Amino acid sequence: MTQLQVINKNGQLLVDSRDVAEMINVRHADLLERIGGYAQHLENGNFRSQDFFIPNSYKVAGNNKTYDCYLITRKGCDMVANKMTGEKGVLFTAAYVTKFEEMEKAQAVDLTGLSPQLQLLIAMEHRQLQIEQRQQQTESQLTTIKETFLQRDDNWRQKINGLLNGAARRSGMDHKEVRNLSYQTLKDRTNCKLETRLENLRNRLADSGATKTRIADANKLDVIESDKMLKEIYTTIVKELSIGTLV
Repeated sequence: MTQLQVINKNGQLLVDSRDVAEMINVRHADLLERIGGYAQHLENGNFRSQDFFIPNSYKVAGNNKTYDCYLITRKGCDMVANKMTGEKGVLFTAAYVTKFEEMEKAQAVDLTGLSPQLQLLIAMEHRQLQIEQRQQQTESQLTTIKETFLQRDDNWRQKINGLLNGAARRSGMDHKEVRNLSYQTLKDRTNCKLETRLENLRNRLADSGATKTRIADANKLDVIESDKMLKEIYTTIVKELSIGTLV
């Protein structure tokens, strides 16, 4: 495993995705694909992906072609490391934590000439920034865990399916038509793109090592159930459809 180089770009500490790929012994193209998926998840979750992964490019000597890469922040390294297991994950984590700490110490401002009050204020601001960064990371991780390892509410699903089956029977439509109508109504009311959310859920399942069967079994109800507000709105829609067929 090669040494990881941390660079300072406009006061921000970053590592090059090419160095990370070489260090963890994966194809750079494969790492770029993973990071692209992570960035999409972050944007869908209303996080700034560039706080984690900054798109960049490079050229190879003797070749005018431009190639893509990423500059990865410490939070981005955390995300990459969280997806790794075994010795590679441990060594990569140890390497980037050590290197970032070394660079942070080297860049630390000498506060000894300042008043004790000013030193305390700067230290408090720095500490608050660290707390906010950790909170953002924790919230992102919790969202991924919640959506990826969803606890199914079988009673709710049985109730939903019962209402849809009843509506289909009374209206003369088949179950699939009624369900699709319920999804379309949900989209119209909430502007929720269930297809996109389902694709993202399957990507998260794949990243977390889920089986192909589990990934294939993921459906729109999983997406709806993972969002409390969406679940409540969808339940109301299904009830309305069921009541409408009683007329």
